[in-house]
Amino acid sequence: MGPLLLARGTIDRSAALRADADWLQRAWAAPTTRALVIHEGRTLVRRVGDEVRAELFGTAEAPPGERYLLGVEGEVAYFAVAAPLPVPTPGEADPGANGRVTVPMSLHDAPEDVTVAAGLRQVGGLLGDRDAGLLVYAVALEAWHATHEFCPRCGARTEVRAGGHIRVCPIDASQHFPRVDPAVIMLVRDQDDRCLLARGPQWPQGRMSILAGFVEPGESLEHAVIREVAEEVGVAVTNPRYLGSQPWPFPRSLMLGFFADAVTTTIVPDADEIAEARWFSRADLTAALASGDVRLPPPVSIARRLIETWYGAPLTGDW
Repeated sequence: MGPLLLARGTIDRSAALRADADWLQRAWAAPTTRALVIHEGRTLVRRVGDEVRAELFGTAEAPPGERYLLGVEGEVAYFAVAAPLPVPTPGEADPGANGRVTVPMSLHDAPEDVTVAAGLRQVGGLLGDRDAGLLVYAVALEAWHATHEFCPRCGARTEVRAGGHIRVCPIDASQHFPRVDPAVIMLVRDQDDRCLLARGPQWPQGRMSILAGFVEPGESLEHAVIREVAEEVGVAVTNPRYLGSQPWPFPRSLMLGFFADAVTTTIVPDADEIAEARWFSRADLTAALASGDVRLPPPVSIARRLIETWYGAPLTGDW
């Protein structure tokens, strides 16, 4: 399978340092420390030549906000800061960090060395390994903190501890940790080596992908694959084979990719989950992409990687 673009990263997460309050304070004060500002899943990025880079701030330049330790690489500590992005309102162009201009425009329209706000879906596949890993991590932590401010046991406002990796209730001392929701995503093939693609009811005509669903309590990954396919399209499958995983922090999923073999081929869609589902040979998919009748998930998704692995080559026709 091709590269999983949101499963990259180079930093040491340095879990042992999270509980060391003195170290965290010294690290934040160090001139080498860099902060990635995150707000509602977006951060600032710059195009420099053919590269796209995350805008990392010195701690003196970073806005005030909750801080989360992302890890260490050599002598450099990396933090995320949850705060509004220092980007001017539309139509303005103000000096940004280090004198650069920041304008809220599409990255594709941005001139070189201009800073823009972007999310993982836009730039996750364009960033280098280090910056992609930092952004995925920051997005996931910000999303968890935004929805877990209060203790689920007593309702008290919790306090951030351990470099942003624990929230502690000041009333009952209960500890709460970032959630990850496992979800299986599977490319189903029949005996003729056709691929099953489907469209959700909320998607526009032509936007198709493979099947996916959350793992239920007390369920193995393999059983989840078999159950989800049966529930969504009425197809019986066997022989689930794990291929790889990728974080998908929208808001907190971990996508676990599988191939599975169809035992039956009659499609009976669940109307609440599936608007249409079809079998595609490679020739069928090639023609549908060329005509524009079908569009596939973007390369940043594990769905696209699974489809291309089955197809045997890169494909075009993104959502």
